[in-house]
Amino acid sequence: MWKLLGAVSKNLVSAIPAAMTLGLVYGLWFQTGWLKALIVPFTFLMVYPMMVTLKVREVFQGGDAKAQVLTQLLNFAFVPFMCHAVGLVFFADQPHLALGLLLAGLVPTSGMTISWTGFAGGNLAAAVKMTVLGLVIGSLATPFYVQQLLGASIAIDFARVVQQIALIVFLPMALGFLTQRLLTQRFGAAVFRDRFAPRFPALATLGVLGVVFVAMALKARSIAAAPEVLLEIMIPLVLIYAVNYAISTVMGRMFLPRGDAIALVYGTVMRNLSIALAIALNAFGEQGASAALVIALAYIIQVQSAAWYVRLTDRLFGPKEAAVAMAG
Repeated sequence: MWKLLGAVSKNLVSAIPAAMTLGLVYGLWFQTGWLKALIVPFTFLMVYPMMVTLKVREVFQGGDAKAQVLTQLLNFAFVPFMCHAVGLVFFADQPHLALGLLLAGLVPTSGMTISWTGFAGGNLAAAVKMTVLGLVIGSLATPFYVQQLLGASIAIDFARVVQQIALIVFLPMALGFLTQRLLTQRFGAAVFRDRFAPRFPALATLGVLGVVFVAMALKARSIAAAPEVLLEIMIPLVLIYAVNYAISTVMGRMFLPRGDAIALVYGTVMRNLSIALAIALNAFGEQGASAALVIALAYIIQVQSAAWYVRLTDRLFGPKEAAVAMAG
């Protein structure tokens, strides 16, 4: 079972479109009202396992302050406003789709940040810190960004958004940290790292696929009535990711050593789409289903582009061996 889940986790590029297709087919042929009851369980299954493996203590280790500052500046002073601007251009009369773009841009970094930084030979410790800081800051800031940027075009229950973020992010974070402590104390840090930690991301993947399935099923009839909407959503998403990669690559090359620069790229381009999906479906009701469609499609671009970018890192930042030699 764990091998199968692990294989699915490593093949999100195929698994997510498959879940989307199944959701679309189900939504066209069957009643979907009951699926709304699965949103909360799938959300917990998606978020809690990620929190169990979060290395909160590493945030307090120093050595990469410049990379951390640049990352959070991009994450909160540039990316959300870029997503909002693109939403105004492409979805001026469809604020719920614009909400999806904004939510995708508001919660940065995920486990993918750490994984892809490792694949590309970047600074893993810096990536871990970016992940924790981005998650906490993004979760706290999201209600305020949404209220200020989209409050005029979407009815927003600010208190409900705050409440849902507390339930979606901070409760699982506390439970995840407690689980990590209990397992470490019971079995030791090495056993937790080698036996338990690799299993939790696989469980999170099940949650992601479940939420994507539900999101597509709920919107299936609307998509069938206007299938061109999928292309309309993909175009601004590709634009956002392309600009994000370009800006973060240039800043990394200009200001940071190779390892920190790679962490910067993945710490700003990889968005926590799982959290964004959960917020969309749990905090915004019916209008959240349209936003969730945007976020679900963003998964495809994010995973595929991350894999492509790994192949470019040596060309963009130089080979790892050369960087180590220069540091020495």
